[in-house]
Amino acid sequence: MSKQILRETLSVRRPIEVSANNLKDQVVSINRVTKVVKGGKNLSFSALVVVGDQNGHAGFGMGKAREVPMAIRKAIEQAKKNLLKLNLKGTTIPHQVTGHYGAGHVLLKPAPEGTGIIAGGPVRAVMEVAGIHNVLTKSIGTSNPHNVVKATFDALLRLKLTSHAVEAQPKPVEEAARQA
Repeated sequence: MSKQILRETLSVRRPIEVSANNLKDQVVSINRVTKVVKGGKNLSFSALVVVGDQNGHAGFGMGKAREVPMAIRKAIEQAKKNLLKLNLKGTTIPHQVTGHYGAGHVLLKPAPEGTGIIAGGPVRAVMEVAGIHNVLTKSIGTSNPHNVVKATFDALLRLKLTSHAVEAQPKPVEEAARQA
């Protein structure tokens, strides 16, 4: 279900206009891939990059080329096309959320000011470029950077604004009895 939500969000959303000079990019992983053909092996490189303006906009992209710099350049261009607006609360997130993609699960929890980014690897890269400075995270399941980045974006897309999150929470039993 989360793969479908992520695909639909990336395919139907409207492009976000963010000036290119404000964007910060961060390489998450570079992988050497080989294609075996009749004449031997074709060597190329695959790059996974996250891009953001450190102000609530972030995106990720993948690029593949014969040389590392060209693969990174392609990934950055794709990431700029996939920028998303995230619902943040200052320098943290409004509520706890879990994102899933494949075997990757990422738990994000809001943290008080001064906590910092308690995250590792791919999740930290996404948080830094998105402008989230105080958050607790836990990556559960696979450590594959592609799935972890996609699970992180799935979690960030599930964030609701604070007012919507309060309305969606179940009411305590006493309060529900008073209203009835």
